[in-house]
Amino acid sequence: MKITTTGRKVNLRDNFKNLAQKKLSRFDRIFDEDAEANVVVTVEKNRQTVEVTIRQPGMICRAEATEPEMNDALDRVVSALGRQIRKNKTRLEKRVHSGAIDQYVVDYPEQEEAGLPEDGAYEVVRRKHFYVKPMAVEEAILQMNMLGHQFFMFRSEETGEISVVYRRKDGAYGLLEPSEAEE
Repeated sequence: MKITTTGRKVNLRDNFKNLAQKKLSRFDRIFDEDAEANVVVTVEKNRQTVEVTIRQPGMICRAEATEPEMNDALDRVVSALGRQIRKNKTRLEKRVHSGAIDQYVVDYPEQEEAGLPEDGAYEVVRRKHFYVKPMAVEEAILQMNMLGHQFFMFRSEETGEISVVYRRKDGAYGLLEPSEAEE
């Protein structure tokens, strides 16, 4: 796995980069060699945020944590990534080496997590059907804000494809659009 470390508003020391490399190397047996991990550290006043995004064709894992110390935030992010992998174990087994998943799950003992079914089957408790109107991204954001939702699905005027706008944690907006090729 290729690991890229970036610091925003901070110069990262080599010992932090080495620690991140060491902690993320646990995931080497799960992801292919061409997988890319991006570690972004942002410092604002006395808060240090560590974001880790691991991309492999067909799969993305992402976690973020904010702590007073960046090493503590890194520990929380690695733990969160481990939980994500454990939660999606059956789906991941179909994509990667099944033995690697079993070895990795041993490293993270089971914890009680709210909202997760024991048998791995998810239950859809409500279905909604609605007309998806063609509109501009700005209009979709306005509709989302008027509804007080965190996301809004619409048909793009430009492409005619179904797209989703969403509110990010930082208050900005994101846009999800379909793509022909995996990125």
